[in-house]
Amino acid sequence: MTSSLKKLAFSGAIWSFFGYGFGQGMRLISNLFLTRLLFPEVFGLMSLISTFIIGIALFSDIGLTPSVVYSSKGDDPDFLNTAWTIKAIRGVILWIFAVIISFPLAHIYHNWEIVKILPIVGLTFIFDGLASTSTFTLTRQVNVKKNILFDLFFQILQIVIMLIWAWFDHSIWSLVGGWFISSFFKMIASHFLIKNYTNKFTWNKQMAKEILNFGSWIFLSTAATFVSVQADKLILPKLYQDSGEGLKILGVYIIALTFAMIPQEIVGVISGKIIFPIITKFSELPRENLRRKILSKRWMVLLAVGLIVIVLVCFGDMLISKLYDKRYHQASWILPILALGVWPNLLYQTGVESLLAVGKPQYLAMSQTAKSIYMFIVPALAFHWFGLVGFIVAVAINDFGLYSTVVYGLLKEKLNFLKQDFSCTLILVVLIFIVLTIRNSLGFGYPLDSLFTSH
Repeated sequence: MTSSLKKLAFSGAIWSFFGYGFGQGMRLISNLFLTRLLFPEVFGLMSLISTFIIGIALFSDIGLTPSVVYSSKGDDPDFLNTAWTIKAIRGVILWIFAVIISFPLAHIYHNWEIVKILPIVGLTFIFDGLASTSTFTLTRQVNVKKNILFDLFFQILQIVIMLIWAWFDHSIWSLVGGWFISSFFKMIASHFLIKNYTNKFTWNKQMAKEILNFGSWIFLSTAATFVSVQADKLILPKLYQDSGEGLKILGVYIIALTFAMIPQEIVGVISGKIIFPIITKFSELPRENLRRKILSKRWMVLLAVGLIVIVLVCFGDMLISKLYDKRYHQASWILPILALGVWPNLLYQTGVESLLAVGKPQYLAMSQTAKSIYMFIVPALAFHWFGLVGFIVAVAINDFGLYSTVVYGLLKEKLNFLKQDFSCTLILVVLIFIVLTIRNSLGFGYPLDSLFTSH
């Protein structure tokens, strides 16, 4: 790796950690205020709406950012404008689809507020479609700082709007308003991110074909990703006969999941904004040389996020009980289980970006398809047999299949990370055991004590 790329990677990692840490801190503070202003049912319903929006987006994702980053034409104005045109058309189609499906979804979940909320939140598809491709270019250039600061500004704007609105109106519209207004202004601001950078409607047939061909595997993988990542939120409220109780449990579950996903989201940011663009620049190297370069940096990422996993597994219950009121305390035993289950996904994420960078997106599609099948079957069966505990455990162990599929791809592409994975996992397990032993010896018990006392 050249010194300039090393500098970019180091700077990118620092900014990614800062951006994510600051963003999560803001999210946590806003959550603490919002959970006191709003009921769990409101969080449950908004989570459901968010899941539908994310699902529609993922089911139509054609990998525009990876296409721009990966393609040799990624700096060509015609290529960028063709990508922008495709993005804008997609945004309008997705909004129309959101309006259409709002009626059957309201019927399925016995909540007619969905008919009013989903079309309004769905307008963010149009905003996103008309947003500039400047963020794609910044990712291609590994300009993490600018991208991070841009995202942070509008995250803060969204939070401020939600808090002010919720103070006066304790309804779901405070969350909807924050999302809608910040998305609108983010679209406008994106066109001023890079000086003298403009988008206009352009259609280059050959370039469009290249974008859509590369995106076909991304489309399959992201569609499967939606099912695999969001299925738990769609299924959980339907497992309860009382729709209000289902939304309440979902609201509590989301609080635990928000913390449990922290390590996974950190790795996602680093992988997408740093690992993928940089590995792409070395994709022509002999595989053994490429493998060594990846392994030398990958262990540092796993070490950093592994420490966060240890904290969440060993002290997550205390975090919930101290930060949230009694309405959310059921999340205290859910968080440690989900946090431990995140580890296979961290191994997966730091491996799959390597496959994408060498032009092998099919393994991403295969792994997410396997996970989506699992998520739509096993957690529901586990709930039927063992209740909410069974559901949580089934969700926590879902990433083993995902990880196994990517291991197969890495072995086939001569990018074997198994030895490093085994070493890091062993260190994680030993450290968790030591920390839990110390915690119990100090009289604080174990993270799952509340689960057994409540039963």
